[in-house]
Amino acid sequence: MFFPQDAIIKHISVHRVGNKANDEFYVLSETPLTLNEKLEDLFSKYLLVPFMKTNEVYNFYHLSCELNLNEVFNFVNRFLDGPEEICNEPEFHELSKNIAKHLYECTDHPKLKGGELYVAYIEGVQFEGEIRNAIGVFKSENKQSFLKVSPVVDGFSVDFESEAINIDKLDKGVIILDTDSCKGYDVLVIDGTSISESIIWKDDFLKVVARNDSYQQTSNVLKVYKNFVVDKIDEVFDLETADKIDLLNRSMHYFKNKETFDSTEFEEEVIQSDKAIELFQEYKKEFVEDFEVSIDESFPISNSAVKKMQTTYKSVIKLDKNFLIQVNGKREYLEKGYDEVKDMNYYKLYYDNES
Repeated sequence: MFFPQDAIIKHISVHRVGNKANDEFYVLSETPLTLNEKLEDLFSKYLLVPFMKTNEVYNFYHLSCELNLNEVFNFVNRFLDGPEEICNEPEFHELSKNIAKHLYECTDHPKLKGGELYVAYIEGVQFEGEIRNAIGVFKSENKQSFLKVSPVVDGFSVDFESEAINIDKLDKGVIILDTDSCKGYDVLVIDGTSISESIIWKDDFLKVVARNDSYQQTSNVLKVYKNFVVDKIDEVFDLETADKIDLLNRSMHYFKNKETFDSTEFEEEVIQSDKAIELFQEYKKEFVEDFEVSIDESFPISNSAVKKMQTTYKSVIKLDKNFLIQVNGKREYLEKGYDEVKDMNYYKLYYDNES
């Protein structure tokens, strides 16, 4: 979806943004960075390559529906949607300062870490099959110690750097692509920190919402169905753990073997019970209203969304600390019982071959 191999970092500025709640301040640089070829390669690896693994796409928004009231959108819009000559280095450096100040105003949680903020103008990235320009905002917070071993006349010398940045792990980042400004651009987000920090980064600083595409539609259905099976269906049906896993497995089988999701088909093939289907429809309606998302009756299935959600689907039954039973299918070959002599539960499994 996102490929930065041929991208060029045209401009880049760095500032430091402290934690406002802890009476830390921001420090703004007076001039942008100058990158040589080696540094540009390292920055590309550190700042851009991690986005190759992102699948979820966001758009800027504002509660008033006036996009220009979204601070980050307003800052970047004149560069992404204006004439090319406006994006010169001095003006872009001023943009980076405004973004740093805005982020500082959002850092009012005492647990948020200060760090370096990089703002970059990037040319020639490939996104969804088209060559795009983009603005990237990246924050490094966590520092590590590194040893440096160098040869000397009689052996080796060892030195260390205690506040170095690990270029293999980006803490926070956003790439804003010059797509449709009227829809709030297409925005890719990375946040490898806690959920509370992620909310501040996405909701307070960026103000973005997930784009309503096949990836998001597929993710929404799989999320709501998983929550329904795990949390809701017990209110009406007395199901064993194996039954719930079977319901989850059937849904995953449906999404892996279909190209298009059809709501009625899914309910008939996967849920099957009329009473359970009615309960699921009610639960889905509540989910849509509570989380303000959209779930269409039919849409193309996103394989990447299925692959990501599969890792969250439970398929293992844990029996005390002794056994794990992984259920991949054939629910009818797994029986649960109770042994009165041992006063213990048991499972009986039927199979043809052992390996």
